Amino acid sequence: MMKSLNTAATGMQAQQTNMDVIANNIANVSTTGFKKARAEFEDLLYQTIKEPGAQTGINAVSPTGVQTGLGVKTGAITKDFTNGSSQVTKNAFDIEIQGPGFFPIQLSNGQIAYSRDGAFKKGPGGALVNKNGLALQPSISIPADATGVEVSPEGQVSIITGLNTTPQVLGQIQLVNFINPAGLKSLGGNLYIPSPASGVPQQGNPGQNGLGVLAQGQLEMSNVNIVDEMVNMISAQRAYETNSKVIQASDQMLQYMNNLR
Repeated sequence: MMKSLNTAATGMQAQQTNMDVIANNIANVSTTGFKKARAEFEDLLYQTIKEPGAQTGINAVSPTGVQTGLGVKTGAITKDFTNGSSQVTKNAFDIEIQGPGFFPIQLSNGQIAYSRDGAFKKGPGGALVNKNGLALQPSISIPADATGVEVSPEGQVSIITGLNTTPQVLGQIQLVNFINPAGLKSLGGNLYIPSPASGVPQQGNPGQNGLGVLAQGQLEMSNVNIVDEMVNMISAQRAYETNSKVIQASDQMLQYMNNLR
């Protein structure tokens, strides 16, 4: 059977994966703190008919070889952790990370996950939680009688209660960073957990040890550029179509061979 049939099929499969990644980027264009992904590909093994530099005669070697590629496969899908645009909300519990870092979030099983989504709410007990009710760590509890909440760029949380105009320090928001954020494992729900590729979490106060600072009343939006994704989508579509044409052409060539008498 002609190798081109299978080779072009791997090309179609690769472009399907590419389109899946692009579709997820476009679907999350309005997701708070979402980081776009990029599919990366690598060629498969080669069938070597003649080695490059093979002996072709006395004191003569082949300047090139004869190697036929067998297709392509998905090598990686990489997250791009560049900062997204800022959206001013003026909500006291909306907090944006300006620069590197993640908010530690405690999952229902006690494990700590990490998020760039700073759209926090006040839970039933006053603790700051994300939209799924998972608590920010270390826990920050806002008293019921608090009339004002202030979060400094360095993460210090202060409140004003009753008629007292002097802010009272309530707690400290901390951030976590990783040597290789692209190695984090995505859980969905704007959450990540560490993996052996990401390295261990390095926790500290905002503005220290390379961590970003906080901006209250703002949210970091998705870093997806819709124009770039549309261009990538058209390119993937054309590549998929071209690979299908290769399969059609190879099939026609096989028909010619079968019709030989």
